[in-house]
Amino acid sequence: MTESSDKETLPNILSIGAAVPEGVVTNEELEKTLDTSDEWITSRTGIKRRHVLKEEEKPSSLGVEASREAIDKSPVDPEEIDLVVVATNVSDMPIPGSSPFIVKELGLSRDIPFFDLKAGCSGFLYAVDVAANMIGGKGYAEILVIGLEALSRVVNWDDRSTCVLFGDGAGAAVISKRGNRGRILSTSIYGDPSKANLIKVEGGGTRLPPAKGSEEDERYYIRMEGKGVFKSAVNMMKRSSLHVLEDAGLDLSDVDWIVPHQANIRIIKQLASSLGVGMDRVVVNVDEYANTSTATIPIAFKEGIEEGSIESGDVVLLTAFGAGAAYGATLLEW
Repeated sequence: MTESSDKETLPNILSIGAAVPEGVVTNEELEKTLDTSDEWITSRTGIKRRHVLKEEEKPSSLGVEASREAIDKSPVDPEEIDLVVVATNVSDMPIPGSSPFIVKELGLSRDIPFFDLKAGCSGFLYAVDVAANMIGGKGYAEILVIGLEALSRVVNWDDRSTCVLFGDGAGAAVISKRGNRGRILSTSIYGDPSKANLIKVEGGGTRLPPAKGSEEDERYYIRMEGKGVFKSAVNMMKRSSLHVLEDAGLDLSDVDWIVPHQANIRIIKQLASSLGVGMDRVVVNVDEYANTSTATIPIAFKEGIEEGSIESGDVVLLTAFGAGAAYGATLLEW
């Protein structure tokens, strides 16, 4: 577990950008190929649509688009960015990842460091925590944080228990000490390795590298234990949320908006209930985008701002769990 709360050193989230593919797969379309229905999917997940990349589209292009928007909305010039952190579970390439392609296409300095970070769907909040501490401890000044996912490429579209859940997307944030918006009040990240097998893609890593015929092997697709994920998710997000509030010296009554990981409407509602918070204070867009993993929080955060729900001065709680094993929260004043 790590926590950060030094208000003299924690930086600001200056801006948010997001991008999703134009292609959309609706529940009605899935009805044509799967033994399922719009009613079944909606009642169990809250999902109606998911945005999906076309075969010829590069996943990293979503990260580039989201990053450009975030940079354009911030007072930071591209040449001032001195670190890029890309949270993603399935990189464009196992080696070298997604971050170098994004940095190159953005035209950033060839000398700045960049890396991919993997922490399940909580990856974006892990990256925010890393960025906040890198600015406070290593002297970095302007950090670009990206949540990027193209899970449509690793779902089995014949498996109704998983393929209905995921979509593609990216979100990005510029984190800096400058400015007076998006002041980070507290961050925390946690892990529970005992839950490591709840959500997994076994194939494609160094334990089980790709081989001829692997496209017929279920180990190369996302598999999950739904009941175990549900049980862990609510407890994890509640714990990390209460920790950042305590760390910042605030109560739930001080929070104007909660932006949770958009995995499943039932998980979101159960989290709100366990915290004693009404759904009118929770940002939800899982119906439109499904679970975009590391991108769900920045996409939902941006929508909350653009719709006028999240206003200047609001205290916002971001909370997520990922791959069954990792979780965290960030508390900020927008």
